[in-house]
Amino acid sequence: MCDRTPLAPAPRTGRRKCSRAVVAVVALTVALTAGGCGRTVSGTALPAGGSSGVNTNFDKLLRECDVVKQDDIVKSTGAQDASGTFNGAVCMWALTGTSGAGMATLNWYEMGSLPNEKINNDRLGYTTTDVTVQGRRSLQIHRPNDADSCGVMAPAADTGIVGWWVNYHPGGHPDPCAAAQKLVELTLNLAR
Repeated sequence: MCDRTPLAPAPRTGRRKCSRAVVAVVALTVALTAGGCGRTVSGTALPAGGSSGVNTNFDKLLRECDVVKQDDIVKSTGAQDASGTFNGAVCMWALTGTSGAGMATLNWYEMGSLPNEKINNDRLGYTTTDVTVQGRRSLQIHRPNDADSCGVMAPAADTGIVGWWVNYHPGGHPDPCAAAQKLVELTLNLAR
């Protein structure tokens, strides 16, 4: 801020001018900062774009988990029953019965894309095959050395992608890819 040559000592009056300038800048900065933060604003704080009627029950947050009826999940997977076990970033159902016991998982990524899914599955070492679901290019996904599970991803009816994974317990069970594809078909039918 103050010009000085490192080899030549600054005159005494030059130091004072420089010190006064620095002190003035610091004082001005403190005054402006304190002045802007020291005001009280009357009223009630609300979220941006909000109003006083905010719904804190979050009762419609996970409606996508109801896109396929529980009876249709049971019928598509060959299970005798399906019970929701987790709703959050994905929706999950525990499948029970003599055949078809395992887990079914629905995911719906509003900003997702099939190319991105293919890249991520390739990174994980999964096998990804192109299939057609209701006339749309979709992906069928297998984990390495896992004949008991399969996933199918398809473009959603409006935006993003929707997918189902069916993970059966080892042993006698229906085709996990056929079950996952049927669940994707039901999701796309209901989403239109």
